[in-house]
Amino acid sequence: MTVIVAVAVLVGVLALATLLGLLLRAKTGRARTTTAPGDAGTVADLAPPTAFGTRATLVQFSTPTCARCPATARHLNSVAARHDGVTRLEIDLAEHPGLAGRFNVLQTPTVLLVDASRTVRTRFGGPPRPPELAAALATVLTAGTAGTTGTADTTGTQESR
Repeated sequence: MTVIVAVAVLVGVLALATLLGLLLRAKTGRARTTTAPGDAGTVADLAPPTAFGTRATLVQFSTPTCARCPATARHLNSVAARHDGVTRLEIDLAEHPGLAGRFNVLQTPTVLLVDASRTVRTRFGGPPRPPELAAALATVLTAGTAGTTGTADTTGTQESR
C-alpha cells in the first residue's frame, strides 16, 4: 500500500466517522411522537398506579453506568415540579433488562412522555432537549385539559448547550 492510498483511506474513515457522529448528535435528545401498538404503547404495568402522574408521567430508563442519567433525572424532576399532576418515574434497566427490548431502548437515558391514560406519546433517545420536552409536555397537558382555559407552564426552560 502506498502512502497516498493510506492517507486517502485515513481521510475517508475520518470523514465517515465525522458524518456518523454529526448524525447521532442531531438525533440525540430529539422528540419523536410515537404511535406504538400493543405492549410498547402503554406503560401501565411498569409500576403501581400511584407512581404515575394524574396528567402525565416522564418515564426515564437508565442504568447504573449511565453518565448522563443523574443530570437528566434532576432536569425531569424540575420539569415535573413545575406542573401539577406530572411525575417522573425511573426504571433501572439493569434490574429489568427485558424492558429494553420491549420499548426499543438503545441508549440511556431514554425518556418516554406518557399521558394520563399511561399511553406513550413522545420518546427521547438521550437527554431531552429542554425546548422540545416543554413543547411535547404542553401538547400532552393541553390535550388532557381540552375544553378548559388553563395552559401548561413552559417558562423557565433553557437550552443547555
